[in-house]
Amino acid sequence: MNLRQLLTEIASGWEQAKNEQFTGHPIATLLRQDLIKAIEKKLQSPTKFLIKASAGAGNWADVPWLSILNPAVTESTQSGIYPVYLFRSDGSGIYLSLGFGTTELKKQYGTAQAKQKAEELRNSIRGLDNRLNDWDQKVDLRSSTTLGKSYEWASAGAKFYPLDNMPDEVTLTSDLKELLDIYADVYLETNQHSKQVVSNAQVLSKPFLLLAGISGTGKTRFVREQAKTSKQFSETYCLTSVRPDWHEPSDLLGYISRLTQDGNAEYITTDVLDFIAKAWRAIADSGLSVEVQDSDELGERLVVAGERDALEQVLPYWLCLDEMNLAPVEQYFADYLSVLETREWTWTGDSFSYSSDALLKPATIKAVANKEKLRKELGFGSAEDGKYNELWALICQYGLGIPFNLLVAGTVNMDETTHGFSRKVIDRALSFDFGEFFPNDYADFFIPTNYNKRLSYPIWSNASKADLANTFDVDGTKTVAFLSAVNAVLKNTPFELAFRALNELLLAVASSQPQDDLTLKAVWDDFMMCKVLPRIEGDEDKLVGQNQHNILEALLKVLEEQLAGTWENGRPDLYREKLDPEGETITVDCRSKKKLSWMNEQLVRGFTSFWP
Repeated sequence: MNLRQLLTEIASGWEQAKNEQFTGHPIATLLRQDLIKAIEKKLQSPTKFLIKASAGAGNWADVPWLSILNPAVTESTQSGIYPVYLFRSDGSGIYLSLGFGTTELKKQYGTAQAKQKAEELRNSIRGLDNRLNDWDQKVDLRSSTTLGKSYEWASAGAKFYPLDNMPDEVTLTSDLKELLDIYADVYLETNQHSKQVVSNAQVLSKPFLLLAGISGTGKTRFVREQAKTSKQFSETYCLTSVRPDWHEPSDLLGYISRLTQDGNAEYITTDVLDFIAKAWRAIADSGLSVEVQDSDELGERLVVAGERDALEQVLPYWLCLDEMNLAPVEQYFADYLSVLETREWTWTGDSFSYSSDALLKPATIKAVANKEKLRKELGFGSAEDGKYNELWALICQYGLGIPFNLLVAGTVNMDETTHGFSRKVIDRALSFDFGEFFPNDYADFFIPTNYNKRLSYPIWSNASKADLANTFDVDGTKTVAFLSAVNAVLKNTPFELAFRALNELLLAVASSQPQDDLTLKAVWDDFMMCKVLPRIEGDEDKLVGQNQHNILEALLKVLEEQLAGTWENGRPDLYREKLDPEGETITVDCRSKKKLSWMNEQLVRGFTSFWP
């Protein structure tokens, strides 16, 4: 069958098919197999595209569809821009649309605001190619479901083919080729726009991650794959292998040497410092303002300022510290850990400013005899080319701080060759038990069924009610009550939580933007895993709380109450999703329940800790 025949048969049989058995239905087969093959024949370079079709996942979808994805733009229908055939729910016709993903828009902004963002994106895309003026702005799928309706407001242009007046094969082919040409031109003109504005990134609450797990589980590969999602891997990724003899911050960030022929001070840089400078150049190249601001609290500081739209275009830069705990982290990483807590984000509407203390101090730069040589080594060019003259002058005066787009991920193995973590390190990191958050599934080795969400840098440092306005916990009262209940168990123990923990939990809620009770509790569960349980270790004497109770058992009881509805039935996975085109959410058991039970079992043997 040709394209016209397939579209006609699927549309005409759709309404009846929805009342019949889903598994193995011929209409679903026509959509998922035959229609894909027909589209492939229409493409000049079919291998350049990823074609996905959905009749539903286990049950009939209200609106079936087929999408044509350019992997350079997106590999998921949840984000990015792509041509898509959308079948009306009642089978009365089909739209050929230049659509864009809605799932991540709704997660990031909430449904109401997502519609507004979608309208802005639609107008932006239509303004890029005049040919879209001949394509309809409105789509009516006659859908009764939330998902089906979301397809209607996620279209930059569409053509409608009524079932009772289906165009001929030539017209259908011509329309498809024109839309593919528009798609290519829009992508070329926007490159970053198509990948970033409708980003499927999960915003992190902290820019420092500890990935703990046994050797070979893919921790380093995970960081590498995260960097690859930017499509600028060589620019946004740096791997540094930690050496056992690292004991000073200079091992990581460099140092001043006077062992030169003339005896003048020279700064010896490192790959890490060079990478930090590269992240700063990306900020400067984005068009965001780098300026000096003076405040009563912080004094004069180097500040990045701009608008949210511009911020969303700045890619994350991933620094992977491989085998991070081969050396004592609190020693060689001390400067970074201290400066990390000085990051300051300020938001006024959609305008922001960001600052941090300096890693490379201005006094250190001042002591260097040949500053032009240091400038070139850090990649800021020369005074002659002039590109970074203003930025370099500011760095010389105020130092080089932590760029907001820098994400540091340390891979961790716990054995007799490595060092443990002090509470100073744990309190400043997000600790991931890698096997629990990103488990290896042997059955998925050849054909993966899920993917890891893209992670991005934090955009807040201190939580406010305004940051929670679009979440299920609009004023933070639910979250405060949860952490209060947890902290009641930890009171008067070495593991008691302070204001920093509450701030970071509220930031986790703001970053994840949960829209329902189950997702909110999933945020709490992950916070227990990332921030609370990694702090707990010791023997029976140390793990005794009030009334001489074992705090692990007490936490199990409290969490069973606080995480009701998820404790027995599971909760959504916030870091992974199904590869299914519908973007089905993965359900997992409460991670803290499993981890606490495991830690309690270890305690019976005399000592327990979070670390696998």
